[in-house]
Amino acid sequence: MKLPYSEFDLSGIKTYPLRSRQSKVGLAQFATPYKAGSGVAGLLHSLPSLLAARDFKDVVEAIVTAKRDGKAIVWGLGAHVLKTGLSPVLVDLMERGFISAIATNGAGIIHDFEIALSGGTSEDVDATLGPGTFGMAEETGTQLNRAIIDGVAAGLGLGQSVGKYLSESKPAFAQISVAASAWRMQIPVTVHVAIGTDIIHMHPLASGAAIGEASLRDFKYFVSAVSQLEGGVYLNCGSAVILPEVFLKAVAIARNAGRSLDGLTTVNLDFLRHYRPLTNVVTRPTAGNGRGFSLTGHHELMIPLLAAALVESQG
Repeated sequence: MKLPYSEFDLSGIKTYPLRSRQSKVGLAQFATPYKAGSGVAGLLHSLPSLLAARDFKDVVEAIVTAKRDGKAIVWGLGAHVLKTGLSPVLVDLMERGFISAIATNGAGIIHDFEIALSGGTSEDVDATLGPGTFGMAEETGTQLNRAIIDGVAAGLGLGQSVGKYLSESKPAFAQISVAASAWRMQIPVTVHVAIGTDIIHMHPLASGAAIGEASLRDFKYFVSAVSQLEGGVYLNCGSAVILPEVFLKAVAIARNAGRSLDGLTTVNLDFLRHYRPLTNVVTRPTAGNGRGFSLTGHHELMIPLLAAALVESQG
């Protein structure tokens, strides 16, 4: 059947008064102009109570509430978080009690180690890959592998091994090292490694046995931390694959052992939205008994803003 060109007659449609409609956005949710001198608290108050701004406020409230109630606040850190110069901010949050435990990947501990030794990290891969010098810094390859081997022999996990080594060797910039500061404050740091992904695996001193054993110990430490997240907060910052996968398995083990994770708040914070963080961190672990948030933005902006809001909450 062929249909003709025929304009529909709109004269008989039914309407209703605008004021009678339940709208999703109202004046109470609108932003207010920022008042000069009102600081971070004033900035947060000026934000609209809508979408990401509402989520950001809720995340701040969840972390503040967890700290007040003595609940765990566990941070997962991708390497990029450390590469963007945020170590001093994280150490300050550790000092203030806003971090109960930290998880990172193999690249994260490498960047932290190099920052502690030299005050800098992140080599120019484009410039070094061609000449064959990529990943060949002597101190990183030798000292970090030695720290892991010695730490495993002493019964430590990978994060503990590096923290202990930095604490005892006292490099020039240990005060801004997450691992060294965590060792000093007795805050667990776990490192979750995929063999072959990190530059220290290219060095002759690398021991698959030591790295694997240390990282497996850290997985069990991480499960212990996750199992205590009832009413707490887990933040995945900048890890698209490794930490979301590890977190999901830790949640599965904790629940298999009968640990309640009711009231858990999870947060994914990254400058792109990826499948695994959204499913393995934000939605699956909190389904039916918690809340999940996804905040999209650059780490070098979002994490200092989040930290400032937390510091401000202390008055």
